[in-house]
Amino acid sequence: MYKLIRQNGKARRGVITTPHGEIQTPAFMNVATCGAIKGAVSALDLAQLRCQVQLCNTYHLHLRPGNEIVKKLGGLHKFTRREGPILTDSGGFQVFSLAKLRSIKEEGVYFSSHIDGRRIFMGPEESMTIQSDLGSTIAMAFDECIANPAEYNYTRQSCDRTYRWLCRCRDKLHELNQREDTINRQQMLFGINQGATFEDLRTEHMKKIRELDLDGYAIGGLAVGETAEEMYHIIEVVEEYMPGDKPRYLMGVGTPVNILEAVHRGVDMFDCVMPTRNARHANIFTWSGRRNMMNEKYTLDESPLDEQCDCPVCRNFSRAYIRHLFKSGEMLAMRLCVMHNTYFYNTLMLRIRESIENDTFESFYNEYISVLDRRI
Repeated sequence: MYKLIRQNGKARRGVITTPHGEIQTPAFMNVATCGAIKGAVSALDLAQLRCQVQLCNTYHLHLRPGNEIVKKLGGLHKFTRREGPILTDSGGFQVFSLAKLRSIKEEGVYFSSHIDGRRIFMGPEESMTIQSDLGSTIAMAFDECIANPAEYNYTRQSCDRTYRWLCRCRDKLHELNQREDTINRQQMLFGINQGATFEDLRTEHMKKIRELDLDGYAIGGLAVGETAEEMYHIIEVVEEYMPGDKPRYLMGVGTPVNILEAVHRGVDMFDCVMPTRNARHANIFTWSGRRNMMNEKYTLDESPLDEQCDCPVCRNFSRAYIRHLFKSGEMLAMRLCVMHNTYFYNTLMLRIRESIENDTFESFYNEYISVLDRRI
C-alpha cells in the first residue's frame, strides 16, 4: 500500500507498507544480484548503510543456486539474512541482454544459459513461480525489454505481448499466494510500462496496465541506448497516466543527477548497479562531485573520501589508505568504496525526502543538479 505524505511540484514524498516493513520514498534499491552486493558487502552491512530495499535477480538465482534450493532454505530473507524488503526483478532484462540464442514466443522465451549454454524456458508463469520460491517482498512482472532505438511496429507488438504476459503474471501470482507452502503469501506485484521512446505506445500501454490495479508500476526499457533528454521526456509522458496512489519505479537508473531529474518528474523508486560498479573501479560519489581514487594526488591525502559524509568509511579511513589498497590489489579497497557509495546514494534519497517534507526540494534540486555529476 502506498501513501502520499507530501508533494513539491511533481516530487512525491510517500511511504510503501509491505509485509517486510515500510519503504520511505523516494527510495534507492541497492542491487544484490546473486544475494550479495558486489564488493564483499552483505545484507547485514546494508543496515548501517541506510539501505531500505535489497534487489535480487531472478534470472541469476534461478540458474544458481536454483530457486527450489532457495525455497528449501527458507527464501531470500533467511538465505541472505536480510530483514527488510527485497524486490526481485522478473528475469526478463537478463534474458534479453545476457542469454544467447533466445527465441520469443507467445508462451514465453526459450534461451541458452550464459553460464553453461543449457536450454531454458521462461514465461510469465515460470517467472512468478521462481519469484514466489524466492519469497521476495515485491515481484516484478515478466516483460520484454527492447533496446533503443527500436522499430515502431515491433515495439507495438511487444507492448501488446507484454500486456498479455502481465495479465498472466497477475493470475499466476494470485494462485501462488493462495498456496499453503508459499513463503510470502502477501507477495506484491509491480507491472512494467514499455514502449521504447514512442510517446503514443508508452501512453497506450500505461493506460492499459493501470486498469489492472496492481501494487505498483515501473517504467522499463529506459537507460538502454536513448539520450538522457529522451529518457526524461518519456518519464514526463508516462507520469501523467500513472496512478497517483501507487508507487512509481524507474528501472535501472541511474546517476545522482538522473535520480534528481526523475524525482523532479514524479518518480518514487530507483535501482542501478552504478554506485557499486563505479566503487569497484575506484570511482566514488561525493557531495562535491565524482572522485577517482587512483589519482596520484591522493597519495598523501589524509582526508576522508568525502568531508561532508559520515559513513563508516569516511569516519575511519583516509584517501591515502584507500588509494594504497587499490594500488596493492586489496579487496578491502572495493569493499570500502562500495560501502561509501551505497551510503551516499541512500543519504541522497534521505535528503531528497527531507527537502520534499520541508518544501525545499526545488532549492535542493537547483543546488546539486550541476554538482553531483561533476568530475573532481
